[in-house]
Amino acid sequence: MNAIEVNHVSKSYGTLKALDDVSFTVGKGEVFGLIGPDGAGKTSMYRILCTLLKPGQGRALVDGFDTVNQMAQIRSRVGYMPGKFSLYQDLTVQENLEFFATLFATTVEQGYDSIKAIYSQIERFKDRKAGALSGGMKQKLALCCALVHQPSVLFLDEPTTGVDPVSRKEFWDMLQALKEREITIMASTPYLDEVRRCERVAFLDQGKIRGIGTPDEILTRFADIFNPPAIEHAATSETHDENVIEVEHLVKAFGKFHAVDDISFTVKRGEIFGFLGANGAGKTTAMHMLTGLNQPTSGTGRVAGYDIRTEHEQIKKHIGYMSQRFSLYEDLTVAENIRLFGGIYDMSDADISRKTDELLDRLQFTDHKNDLVGSLPLGWKQKLAFSVSIFHDPSIVFLDEPTGGVDPATRRQFWELIYDAAARGITVFVTTHYMDEAEYCDRISIMVDGKISAMGTPAELKEKFRQPDMDHVFTYLARQATRSSD
Repeated sequence: MNAIEVNHVSKSYGTLKALDDVSFTVGKGEVFGLIGPDGAGKTSMYRILCTLLKPGQGRALVDGFDTVNQMAQIRSRVGYMPGKFSLYQDLTVQENLEFFATLFATTVEQGYDSIKAIYSQIERFKDRKAGALSGGMKQKLALCCALVHQPSVLFLDEPTTGVDPVSRKEFWDMLQALKEREITIMASTPYLDEVRRCERVAFLDQGKIRGIGTPDEILTRFADIFNPPAIEHAATSETHDENVIEVEHLVKAFGKFHAVDDISFTVKRGEIFGFLGANGAGKTTAMHMLTGLNQPTSGTGRVAGYDIRTEHEQIKKHIGYMSQRFSLYEDLTVAENIRLFGGIYDMSDADISRKTDELLDRLQFTDHKNDLVGSLPLGWKQKLAFSVSIFHDPSIVFLDEPTGGVDPATRRQFWELIYDAAARGITVFVTTHYMDEAEYCDRISIMVDGKISAMGTPAELKEKFRQPDMDHVFTYLARQATRSSD
């Protein structure tokens, strides 16, 4: 019996055709992947199946119920984790769970057995606000909220974006346990290791299904999209003689908790420096001190020659910064965003005009310069955000998980932009949860429990820890953590 049936579904937004004659089925109890590049139509498909959107043409059934005429029946039996954070950050863990139970006319007590295995891992934090949890903990809570009413079908739209590799593995282990309870799972993900944990996948591209099959069949058939060739990168050693970041015994404490606990390192000019660690390891806190957004408790640091304690305003003028959360204004056009940030960095009108034309041409955005940024696919937004962050030719650019949720081909294009910046002498300080991207860095540090546990080139770290790749190196070190990633 099929749990999901999609028959010739199309959906348009004005002149944009998000879904174009899409058909597929998902068997009861199957783990089914819906994969594809940014803007492929995946989220529109999820919203139709969850009765949040009506299809323009065609018909979709969930557990035998029609998504248009039998919405109430479907809503009572599906769980949904959307791509963006689905919880209420100002409510506690317990309050979020109770709220979602109430929505489905049930209680946490009635549904506790269905979430016990997962909720027991975060229950000790039940009085903590959801916004204060790490990425891995948030995803566990969101999954509990989606399961508390005991659904038969679970829809997951990129549920692990921004979550470290170890927490992602744990999340998918939980999904396997749900499958054993015959819950049907439909998931989308940009991570290839997660794609391979599905039984079948459908490749959606520009609103059309390009292929359906086993993960190996689809990843092999469309290798140009999902497994593009690695980027060749030669470190620009002639520029690696000057330190642009110098950190000695840096500490950041919140009460008795040391988020950053006595770290020391240097970064050279033009270097691509990977700053890795599990959720809660202290990466973002350290980056906030280096960028002048937070003051250290003790220790010293210089960025672009300026003291992080006393000259943070000077630091802000000489760096670029791209945060985890999208850093442009979605209700402004592409050109308006570029001009705004050029003005913030005190660039002349002539320089802004000249460099805007150059940037639009390099990104092949010229025909989209008057498009609202909010209308762009995620991959386009992130390439634009990076380009704007180095528009003023800073000494250093800080990138905090810049490619979260982006498909492999688009991530490769993003890293080509990073290499171009490094070749121009811009130092790139980057955090990422994609371990293939860690291989692209000149050097890497890995934080565990607020300390730097390892530092070196990817080749040096793989040899030192006798691991075949950076994913195994990261997992080996992260599993030695003693404090919870909370």
